[in-house]
Amino acid sequence: MDEEADPDNLNVNSVLAQEFSELLQVLSSQSPAILLKLCQIMPSDARRNINMDPSSCSAAAVTEHIKVMLEYFRVANHADCCNFLQSMCILCEGIPMRLESRLMSVAGYANNVSENSSPCGTDGKSSSAPSEQQLIKRPRIDHWEQYIAAVMRLLQRRWERLSERLVREVQPENVWVRLRTANRGRDRPDQTPGSADKGGRTPELDGDYGYMDSRVTLETFLQGCAGKVTVLVGQAGSGKTLLMSCLGQQWAHGLGPIPSSYLFVLQEFRQLNVLSHPLSLSELLFRHYLPLEGSNDEKRAIVDYLLSNPEQSCWVLDGYEEFHSKLTRQEVQRELLDPEQPLPVADLISGLLNRHLLPGCTVVVTCRARDVMDFEGILDKVGQLQGWDCHEIKEYVDNFFQIKAVGVQAADLLLSSRHLLAMSSLPALCNICCICLEHLLLKGGNPRGTQIPEETGSERRRKAREKEEKGVQIAGGGRGEEGSIGGSYAQSRDQGGGRTRGEDIMMDGTNGRGQMPSTQAQIPSTLTQVYLTILGAFLSRDPNTRGGNDEPKTTPQSVVCELSQLAWKGLEDSKILFMEKDISQDVLEFSIRTGLLAQVELRREDGIIVNSYRFIHLTIQEFLAALRIMTSTDVSDMQLKKRFSLRTRWTTKSDQRTVFTDSLHLYVCGLASPHCTPDLVQLARTSGGTGGQSWVQKRQTLVLKLLKNFCHSNTLTGPKILDLCHCVQESQDNQLAKQVVGTRPTLELRNITLLRNDIDALAFVVNSVGDNGIGLDFGACSMELECLDVLPSCQFIHYLSFRSRKYGDKFAEKLSSILPKFTTLKKLEFCGASLTTTGAASLASALQNCPNITEINLSDNNLKDQGIKHIADIFTKQPRLVLVRLGQNNSSLEAVDYLIGKMSSCLNIQHLNADGKKELTVTFFQNSDLNRLLNQTWSKPKMQKLAKSLARCTALSTVGTIVWHCWSEWKFCLCIRLCVWCVCVCVCVCDLLRCLYFLLPQFMLAATYVVPFFVSDIILTSSTFLSISLSSNCLGNTGLKKLLDILPCLSNIQEINASNNGIGTEGVVMLAGALCSHNNLTQIHIRDDKQQLKMFRINNSSLMPSDTTQICGRLIQCRSHFELDLSHSSLPDEAIENLVKVLPKMASLQRLNVSHSITSTAGALMLVRCLTVSQRVKSVEITPQIESFIHFDSVKVEQASCRLTHCSLNGENLERLLEILQQGPQLSDLDLSSNQLEDEGVKRFLDSLHKLNITSYVNLSNNGLSQQGLLDVASTLCTCNNVSGVEVSLGAEERCLIWFTQCEGCVKTLSVRESSLEHDHLVRLAEIVSTSPSLIKLEFKNNLLQSAWIEDFVKLLNSSQRGFSVSIEERWIRSEEAVSLVCRCLDLSSNIHTIRVHHTTLHLSLMKSTELTSVSLVDCAVEGYQLASMKSIISRCPLLTELDFSHNSLGVEGAEFLCSVLPSLPNLTCLSIVSKEACVTVVEKLSEALLQAAGIQCLNLSGHVISDTAAQIMTQMWPRLKSLNLSHCEWSAAAGLELVTALQVCVSLEGLCLDSLQLNAESSVCLGQALRNINSIRSLKLNKLVTAMGPSEANGVLDLLAAMEGLIRMEEIELESWRMADRGIEQLTRLLPLWTELRKISLSKNLISDQSGDKLLEALKSCSHLEELHLSSNGLGDLTAARMALVLPSLTHITVLDISENRIGYEGSVSLSKAITCMKNLTKIYLTSIGTSELCAVAASLAHCPLIQDVGLGWNNCGDNVAVELARVMPLCQKLNRIDLESNTVSVFGAEALVRALQSCPALQLIRLWRNKVSPSEAQRLSLRDRRLNFSFT
Repeated sequence: MDEEADPDNLNVNSVLAQEFSELLQVLSSQSPAILLKLCQIMPSDARRNINMDPSSCSAAAVTEHIKVMLEYFRVANHADCCNFLQSMCILCEGIPMRLESRLMSVAGYANNVSENSSPCGTDGKSSSAPSEQQLIKRPRIDHWEQYIAAVMRLLQRRWERLSERLVREVQPENVWVRLRTANRGRDRPDQTPGSADKGGRTPELDGDYGYMDSRVTLETFLQGCAGKVTVLVGQAGSGKTLLMSCLGQQWAHGLGPIPSSYLFVLQEFRQLNVLSHPLSLSELLFRHYLPLEGSNDEKRAIVDYLLSNPEQSCWVLDGYEEFHSKLTRQEVQRELLDPEQPLPVADLISGLLNRHLLPGCTVVVTCRARDVMDFEGILDKVGQLQGWDCHEIKEYVDNFFQIKAVGVQAADLLLSSRHLLAMSSLPALCNICCICLEHLLLKGGNPRGTQIPEETGSERRRKAREKEEKGVQIAGGGRGEEGSIGGSYAQSRDQGGGRTRGEDIMMDGTNGRGQMPSTQAQIPSTLTQVYLTILGAFLSRDPNTRGGNDEPKTTPQSVVCELSQLAWKGLEDSKILFMEKDISQDVLEFSIRTGLLAQVELRREDGIIVNSYRFIHLTIQEFLAALRIMTSTDVSDMQLKKRFSLRTRWTTKSDQRTVFTDSLHLYVCGLASPHCTPDLVQLARTSGGTGGQSWVQKRQTLVLKLLKNFCHSNTLTGPKILDLCHCVQESQDNQLAKQVVGTRPTLELRNITLLRNDIDALAFVVNSVGDNGIGLDFGACSMELECLDVLPSCQFIHYLSFRSRKYGDKFAEKLSSILPKFTTLKKLEFCGASLTTTGAASLASALQNCPNITEINLSDNNLKDQGIKHIADIFTKQPRLVLVRLGQNNSSLEAVDYLIGKMSSCLNIQHLNADGKKELTVTFFQNSDLNRLLNQTWSKPKMQKLAKSLARCTALSTVGTIVWHCWSEWKFCLCIRLCVWCVCVCVCVCDLLRCLYFLLPQFMLAATYVVPFFVSDIILTSSTFLSISLSSNCLGNTGLKKLLDILPCLSNIQEINASNNGIGTEGVVMLAGALCSHNNLTQIHIRDDKQQLKMFRINNSSLMPSDTTQICGRLIQCRSHFELDLSHSSLPDEAIENLVKVLPKMASLQRLNVSHSITSTAGALMLVRCLTVSQRVKSVEITPQIESFIHFDSVKVEQASCRLTHCSLNGENLERLLEILQQGPQLSDLDLSSNQLEDEGVKRFLDSLHKLNITSYVNLSNNGLSQQGLLDVASTLCTCNNVSGVEVSLGAEERCLIWFTQCEGCVKTLSVRESSLEHDHLVRLAEIVSTSPSLIKLEFKNNLLQSAWIEDFVKLLNSSQRGFSVSIEERWIRSEEAVSLVCRCLDLSSNIHTIRVHHTTLHLSLMKSTELTSVSLVDCAVEGYQLASMKSIISRCPLLTELDFSHNSLGVEGAEFLCSVLPSLPNLTCLSIVSKEACVTVVEKLSEALLQAAGIQCLNLSGHVISDTAAQIMTQMWPRLKSLNLSHCEWSAAAGLELVTALQVCVSLEGLCLDSLQLNAESSVCLGQALRNINSIRSLKLNKLVTAMGPSEANGVLDLLAAMEGLIRMEEIELESWRMADRGIEQLTRLLPLWTELRKISLSKNLISDQSGDKLLEALKSCSHLEELHLSSNGLGDLTAARMALVLPSLTHITVLDISENRIGYEGSVSLSKAITCMKNLTKIYLTSIGTSELCAVAASLAHCPLIQDVGLGWNNCGDNVAVELARVMPLCQKLNRIDLESNTVSVFGAEALVRALQSCPALQLIRLWRNKVSPSEAQRLSLRDRRLNFSFT
């Protein structure tokens, strides 16, 4: 079937016929409701006998009825068939993309399919006199229609206002939208590294929010949107706002997809931001949309009608990216919102979207692509606005320039510039580009000599602007750049000339129009320089700067200076709208005149309309902010670093929302180019800076250094690598380009959309590689064919790979036209695509002209035989070929025969491997002498033809043939089918052997079902062979006898393999005789594989009690291990009772399966009684109507497990259960979850808890507990000595666990989460806690506790001498509330030993008769002035030894507070004030106070800016320090040198942290000297230490390592991101034997090779106390892993092992598993992206790690086998709480196994399964079964 056929030439009925089987499959999976709707399209007489209800007929009958329906439409008329296919595409789910695209292409797009909304306000059924009810409704309808009329006038005025400044008419029928799949279930995955980044091949996305192939017009896209939530996605400037206004204008004129009887509500999110107070639906309409002058009765009537007819309203919500709030996710079952109740505007909008307000209304939302995930699960339709193509851009340019000649010249310039062309795909930026071109072309007059008319296009638009400003004010206005799609602001073209690029910025503003340039205008080469030119163009448009003699109030330089400051402030505050107070009047007027700022009207909450202003486009604001960064000392280096990060195009839920386009770093890189230095220097001097050129160059150097760091990073994903290419291209730095490709032999790009300018950026970087060559790997990237036109600009390409079903014949044809231009190309991959014979022919033609090609991979396509022949024809024309892969191409034996024929003409073919189901590989110039033809379907003619072809191959040495013919009915017709088939095949095999016996030394005929009858013929024909394999056939004892009979005739035979042939004891006796009688028979090897478990199964039956007794009576006699399966049967209670009686007698029974067979609670309890009647029972797992098993051991068990869930236990049944359990054996665990026990039942159970012998835990989750039940469970901590912990949560996921221990005086814990506790409950818990002498830890989390309640609770706590800890997490514990709570707790309790607030959690350590020693407020949004209230309390604590105020905003006030309290704390030894933001004043103010605080020994100043003055003061306290942390600090070169030099006198220093510091050569030398002087260091952290030593950087690393030789007390060392290679590791291995006390070593993100890793592990043998080993992101392989297997077992204290992101293969994983088996103390292991998916052995080894808590196996492409193995291991690891399996290939099968295992793992909190092979619907289903399965990115 040709999928490329022209849809116009296809008959819709014929397409239905061609796709009949697939349509049948799709329809069979749909719900009855959808099938009924489709059936109703048929006439009543045609559907009379069709029944789609599965409840009244079988599934087979439904399928037959679907066939009847399809058959009807196959022969129906064209219109009916089209209607059916349209309806099916819209109603049905799960239609394959290819099929849906084809159906829609031939049937067209439906108009309002299956929509029943009616715009009529009256029913119109009768013409009689109106009823009383109609008289009541009539006024309401009148008010409704009047309000609609008023809205129509409003939107018409709005449109008139916007359209006056349009260059071209807006036509929705000419605006293109690409459909995107809407995900209503699963959270979407984002960052998908390529195989080099994340190990192994990354599977493609399953389509969540992916693009579909269909492209439709906006008009078509919006059809059928009634009653749905539709999202229109577009970039900034794509015209979303204008299009929504156009939609409103069409509605007002009775046009468009929204009926005119609907109420059309157009709201902008920027306007909604103003609404800070709660408001009702009525207030939103009549106060903030269209004020209504009428009475309240009229408003009430309109709202009543709206509430009664919500489907008659359309809500257009524009610009979600600007919304300051975030939409709330609401439960589906939630009741409807009260429209009269005032709500926050975010809740109001969320109610509309979630269908909790006005259900059935139409909602259209516009947003950016990354915001779509906020609507996940609620949207029905998503579309992406497409950019303009070249034709549309040229049309716009022609309309902009009224002079045709100038327009032609402008269009040529624009289309020749890659940057202008890329920008112009967005309408708003196209307008800006035209203004720029207007400036370039007309700055000195018309370059072609054409006369310019008096009124130019710009003047015409200026007049329109002036007219607009006099018009009616309408709330909302346009949205800046989107509202001005295609429009220009009020300036005329003759407003002054100017120079290009940055020179325009520096013009003095008084010059008039210059002379016409003699040469044609040139477009700058980088995007940054283009924006400099654009800025100059706008600055030159001020009419007040030309022709007059008056001194202008403002100069362009001063305007740019202030606007850049405004832009930067807006960027910092996430602000794009500015008020008049934010801008000086002169600059505001100038900016409006020139068009740099646009006016936007806002309606305040009081209804008054005010003016605000925004930059004409967000990229202009970002560019101006970049100018500020590069020219102003107000922006610190730390602020620059914070803003400087690479952009990823993958969107995730964890991304921080921003309204900006994330282009700032790009412009910063462009401004770092030397070409921009003069302009920046001049602007820096204008801004009042003192540094001038030296300062600008320093900032440029910093930017290039940051770029260099990214170039060296080995963790960048594909999108970030591409963004790095753009940055390097903007910098125009060839050295940086070389560094990008220096460590990346292949650039891998995955799942992103590529544009022409992306390819151009790649070319800039790739072309720096020179003759070394580089590869490009495009995986599932969307790219237009025009991108391939640019691809040849990438030179030195030796490897090209294209992998995606998106790439088909058209793509291959286009690729073929450019392939010969890649003169260095050696390897081409075009696999996993949609290539057919046509595309193969194109590629084959092109590959003939690629002289250096050595490897071709076209596997996993649809080439078929003819396509493979096209490729085979080039074998003789490409003498350098080494390997060609053609597997998985739907080929037959004909293609194999053709390839064999090629072997005779192409003598360099040495290896042909053909597996009909997997591979088809041809190898050239290799030493292999093996040719395999596997899994082919043979017939006698084919075999004979093959034999003749093989006979012509004189170089042939080996043929291995495995024949496997799959009969679908083989299970039922075993004898007949296989015997008939074998006659044919075996005769053919004999013919083949007769042709080949003189060529081949060995022959394999395995798995062919050869029967004894043919053994003689085959073997005698093979008598010349050295080796014969007949394994896995049907020989049996008879065939073996025939084989032994002819053994004397086989003089050359050396080995015969007859394994797996059903040979029994008789055959073994025959072999024994043969060994005695045949002299040349030297060895016989017989092995009997382990016997499998037998099974007796009775399913779907009704078993009577007598049946059960009789069946089980016979099974008692079974002596082999067996399983009894009675699932899906009906087992009455009497039958179960008989079964239980006989179970102890069935000594060989291993498992009893009664799933879906238990119908009563009494029957379930009878099965639990197995625990008392049989000592072999290992576990009882009973869930009536679901899975139920009883497992047996071979011998008496020490303890058993019991799970009895969903049994609806009542009082009587519970008593019976308790009796059974008390009589039974010791239980490891008891699961009674989901039994509706409620408080009373749980209380009764707890009263008997002390009588039960349980060693591990009891699970009482999901039993409807209230707070009273919670208190009862908590009381067990006092009443039961062996209870070690209680966990209770009454939230959405109800959880109740009681943990046990067998140790005396055990530590006890209580955890209460999401339980909505009241004050009385806290009081009772305080009593429980105080009476439990062993309680050590108490945890409260999100219990809606109030501050006063917490204070009372702390006051009531009575701590023992032993003490205990309390943690309380509430969202409100932040900022000032956190400070106040700390103060109150310290006032109320004298037993607090330490108090700490971290983020939103209060941590208390209490101990009787103790003094406060530590106060911490960490990362809780505290500001300096808020600490004043703590002064008096801290002053009263002279024994305080530790203060920690890290990660807050202390500022000057905070520093002053510390200065005031430090003198009163003589015992203070530790002070930590890690900075959240760079601020130079804090340390300066503190330095003197720190010097006076003589007791401080531990100091943490991480992240601060340390001035020269502060450095001089603080170094005086260095000698007394024992711990110092200066990580991430900033300082001058002089200050840094002084601080590092002073370290030489820190003779007592035990801990030193200098992470992420930049040291020059002199500072590095001083650091080395300091390390030689300090022999006391125990902890040394030098991660990401950046040294500026140039070429001697490697020597600097070695010098620092050498300086550590005297640090023999080392316990912890971290040297991450040192780029340490073999020499460095060699130096380190000499140090490790000296560090005998080492407990932690971290060498992640270095360049450790496999050989160096081997040496490193060998050296670590001497570190016998090692606890943590971190080696991630290196080059370790199987050699290192093998060494780990030898070394790690001797390091018995290891708790953490991290070797993620290395290159370990299968053999290495086996070695790792051996090491892990011996690591009994291991708690955390991270094997993320280690390079192999074969991790079953590793998973199995975890069973030997009883303390394991955290396992990371993500990004390895692990399949179900690993998941199943983990599921087996999980119950054995009782402390396991987290498993990471993200980005693997686990399917539903593996996930189901994990769900089942989770039932036995109550401590396990999370299994991450994001980005696996589980569909959204299955993921949602599995998550509902157990919420601990996480399928989202976050």
